[in-house]
Amino acid sequence: MRRSGHYLKEARMAEIMVLDDVEDVGMMIRRILSRKGHQVHVFSDEEPAFDHARKTPPHLAILDIKLKKMSGIEALEELKKINPAIRVMMLTGYPTLETAKQALQLGADEYSVKPIDIDELEEKTAQILAKDGHA
Repeated sequence: MRRSGHYLKEARMAEIMVLDDVEDVGMMIRRILSRKGHQVHVFSDEEPAFDHARKTPPHLAILDIKLKKMSGIEALEELKKINPAIRVMMLTGYPTLETAKQALQLGADEYSVKPIDIDELEEKTAQILAKDGHA
């Protein structure tokens, strides 16, 4: 019984990628979601994040709207080209209805406002991952 419980936990663990131009934000998200058993990879630059997504497709990408070389919307579009099935949560410290609408139209699953609320992050992550059998 213990063995199957361990297997179930492993089966639900997800690969998560965080792309935020502020590395401390990504590290905080990693700490929060790693406690839930997820494997979290943090990037502050777009290209290494895209390379990672090509080599190790994540179940979920958490993207900031403001990045170094492109917008989070452009990063969302690029990740959807790499893996159309990827789940995405957008983060922003500058919420606008237009940006939220655009992100959702392009395939983002969720949209959260910074500063990040820990409970909201955990809840939204679990809801998104549950769509694909991860939690």
